[in-house]
Amino acid sequence: MKKIKRLFSYFSRGELVLWAFSILLITVSFCIFDRSSFLSLTASLLGATSLIFCAKGNPVGQVLIIIFSILYGIISYRAAYYGEMITYVGMTMPMAVASLVSWVRHPFAGKRTEVCVNRLKPRDVVLMLACTAAVTVVFYFILGALGTANLLPGTISVATSFAAVFLTALRSPYYAVAYGLNDIVLIILWALAVAEDISYVSVLVCFVVFLANDIYGFINWRKMQKRQENG
Repeated sequence: MKKIKRLFSYFSRGELVLWAFSILLITVSFCIFDRSSFLSLTASLLGATSLIFCAKGNPVGQVLIIIFSILYGIISYRAAYYGEMITYVGMTMPMAVASLVSWVRHPFAGKRTEVCVNRLKPRDVVLMLACTAAVTVVFYFILGALGTANLLPGTISVATSFAAVFLTALRSPYYAVAYGLNDIVLIILWALAVAEDISYVSVLVCFVVFLANDIYGFINWRKMQKRQENG
């Protein structure tokens, strides 16, 4: 009981409201439009929970992202979104492991529950852009050869996902901006899937929720950065 109280006291009232609203919206959409794919429900709930921890700079968020990546990879495979499957299982998950190591190794003031926010250097930006461009070109041809559904948005999703995980490992607040762009791409991607199968509405709602959480994540990381640098 004490651990539960400590957990809830860790988050602000606004964060708890955001998390609760996210969970409620995902669950309601599942009950209305799906009611069968409990894997999608589980992945969505884990994903929403991971983002509220990531917004706090807590390494627990990366652990949950690793689990989410596996589940989302399975869901994407079933929808023939091979780009999403390869991206999350072959890229996001390993990078989440790297981010977890980075976050654990760089705590702020010795606090294991808050990562030390990093400022990007010009060489970091150049390296990210170069690597993202290379990965995008390679994946475009790979996904095309696999007959990926909705190839263009799938390829753009690879680019935004790679940039996001790259920035996450570098502990930059702009990871949330990249994830937000990725959320927008995925909202479009899964809206196309919903046009063919309405049961995917719960996955679509999941990424709408993710977008709201990533916007908050960027705002909170900027506040963390100012507090850490001025403290």
